[in-house]
Amino acid sequence: MSAKRKLEKFAQNKTFEHFFEPQFNFQNPSDYEMKANWAKDFFKNENSLIVELGCGKGEYTVGQAKQYPQNNYIGVDIKGARMWRGASDVLNLGLKNVAFLRTRVEFTPFCFAKNEVSEIWITFPDPQKGPRKRIRKRLTSSEFLSRYQKFLIDDGFVNLKTDDDTLYEYTKSVVSLNNLEVIVDTDNLYESKYYTGALTIKTHYEKMWNQENRIIKYLKFKLPQNLKLIEPPYEE
Repeated sequence: MSAKRKLEKFAQNKTFEHFFEPQFNFQNPSDYEMKANWAKDFFKNENSLIVELGCGKGEYTVGQAKQYPQNNYIGVDIKGARMWRGASDVLNLGLKNVAFLRTRVEFTPFCFAKNEVSEIWITFPDPQKGPRKRIRKRLTSSEFLSRYQKFLIDDGFVNLKTDDDTLYEYTKSVVSLNNLEVIVDTDNLYESKYYTGALTIKTHYEKMWNQENRIIKYLKFKLPQNLKLIEPPYEE
């Protein structure tokens, strides 16, 4: 994508009423004005709020909003040019139960209040392979899960959909070590009984992995609010 086209998308994003772009001070971030106010000020209802972290082009966020209009959805990512696709689709489809939030996942506790989010989806995130400092950036690490505890309802669901064996096994180790309740665990989603509803939605990356015949894994578990999470031992 050309730099000019990216700038055009950034500019158009700013015109979307359903696109939010808070500015945070990295050293001392403060709460975003929409924190605790999504239901009242944007969605205008008290429906459950479901958040997709690392939403990319927004296929999952938009797809779920179409399938389940009784819920509200917010897609979170830092890549504004990618998010433009989903934000444009929402406008064209006339969906009123979707918003997009351009920020780093690290800042989500400043964007959502305690008990404001009912469920989290993480679809095909960067597996962050390599040294310990990269593993800490995995969206299912104990460090990130601890952030989600600040805004996810008690025992709210976390969903991981991935093609990556390492990330899948790592997340299972985090879940096991912390005795988190597993709702669904399948190392071959397409061949399982769970391949229905929202799980049939395919992102840009999932379609790419399908072409490479990669096997899709899916893990769904509960996240208690008050549990102090620990990280599995680092393995070289």
